[in-house]
Amino acid sequence: MNFWFIIYCPFGEHCANYFNVLWDYCSASIRIDDGEVLVGEIPRKQLRLVQAWIELNREALMADWEIALNGETPFKINPL
Repeated sequence: MNFWFIIYCPFGEHCANYFNVLWDYCSASIRIDDGEVLVGEIPRKQLRLVQAWIELNREALMADWEIALNGETPFKINPL
């Protein structure tokens, strides 16, 4: 069974370090530093996968966040 997520970071006036996850008909905003769901909901199993991906890529996510805030193109981060 394969799971496909769309993960995107909203840049602009918001400076919070989070990204949005779309899965099937569900969506959630998830904080990078601790994997906490800020808004929305995705199924528990998929949330755990996303949180594992955050754990493995937290440094790269934070670095990309800073790069994007400076108006530069962030680097691609490998999927889980």
